[in-house]
Amino acid sequence: MKINNRQQLLIIAAVAVVALFAGDRIILSPLSNLWSARAKEIKKLQTDVTNAKSLARQEQRLRSRWDEMRRNTLPDSQLAQQQVLQAFDRWARETGVTVTSVNPQRHEGDDYSTLQCRVEGSGSLAKVTQFLYAMEKDPMALRFENIELSTHDNEGQIIAIGLQVSGLILPATTKKP
Repeated sequence: MKINNRQQLLIIAAVAVVALFAGDRIILSPLSNLWSARAKEIKKLQTDVTNAKSLARQEQRLRSRWDEMRRNTLPDSQLAQQQVLQAFDRWARETGVTVTSVNPQRHEGDDYSTLQCRVEGSGSLAKVTQFLYAMEKDPMALRFENIELSTHDNEGQIIAIGLQVSGLILPATTKKP
């Protein structure tokens, strides 16, 4: 084989290797990365579609639950405070707990308000337990924020209770479906 042919062959082989390397770096690697990114995006979108279908199947149940929760929120007026005070009075009468103070405070938010109440009372352990259970099972949308229990006498027969509860107040415009 002649030296010129060998040089030409080596030059052609070197150019081919450089072309393959450049093709890999310029075309093949970016396309491979793009395909991988698209595959991940497709997988994410498929997961989103699956979640959306699941949510759509549950729509009726979720809407009825949300409607029930909206019905049980406090009214958007001074009536809310009156309803909460009447409820505490009713629970105290039903259970025999002596309520010594109820201090409601309304806190305004952007899309909703809350009515927070500090309630103090006392009674036997059984009566206090019944009082808490009556509050919890009532459909009125009140949430226990804080519960403090302490004994009121040396024998531990009378329990003093301090509650911090809050109730949700939705504006009338968002209450309607």
